[in-house]
Amino acid sequence: MNSKIAIPIVIIAIIVIVGIFAITNQESETMEVEDALNEELRPINEITPEIQEKFNEKEKVNLENKYSPKDREWITSGPFQIDRSEYILGEKIFLRTTGLEFNEKGETVFLRPLNSTHYSVYFTIPFDGSDNAAYNYYLEPQLSKIKGYCTVDDFIGDWRVVFRGTDYPNLEFKITEQILPGAESSFESVC
Repeated sequence: MNSKIAIPIVIIAIIVIVGIFAITNQESETMEVEDALNEELRPINEITPEIQEKFNEKEKVNLENKYSPKDREWITSGPFQIDRSEYILGEKIFLRTTGLEFNEKGETVFLRPLNSTHYSVYFTIPFDGSDNAAYNYYLEPQLSKIKGYCTVDDFIGDWRVVFRGTDYPNLEFKITEQILPGAESSFESVC
C-alpha cells in the first residue's frame, strides 16, 4: 500500500476510534422526572409541610412583634383560595390554587379600590391547568413611586380578586389602615 494513502487512513481510523470512545464514555445528561400526572391531587384543605413552615415563620415574627394575626378563613372560589377576609398593611395575602382542570386557563387579577365603585388592576397572575394544576402565591402590597402607589390610602379598602377566563365568582377582602408592627417605615409616603 502506498504510504501517502496509508497515513490519511490511519489518521481517520484514529479519529473514529477516539470519537467512539468519547461517545460511549460520556455521562448521560438526562434527569429522571417524577410523573405527577397520575398522582392523586391533595385535598384543597391540606397544608403541605413547606406551607406550614412558612406559616410558622410568619407566626414567629408576629409573636416577636407582639402582634396576633386574624385566624385563617380560607375564602374559596372554585380551585382558588385566599387565607383571610381582612389584612393589615404589611401582611402578605396568601393565594392557594389546587385542582385546576386541564383546560382551565386565565388570569388571577388583584384589583385595588380607587373609590367605592371603581377598581384598578394591582397585580395579575396567569394560570394554566395544562401546565400546573396547583400553585401557591404570596402578594404583599407595597408603596412604589414608579407605579404611582404613593401612600397607604392607595391600598386601604375593599379589594377584589377576579378570575379572568373562568366563571368562578370573585373573592373579596379588605385591607385596613393598621400597619404590621415593624413595617411602619415601609408605608411612609414615597411621592
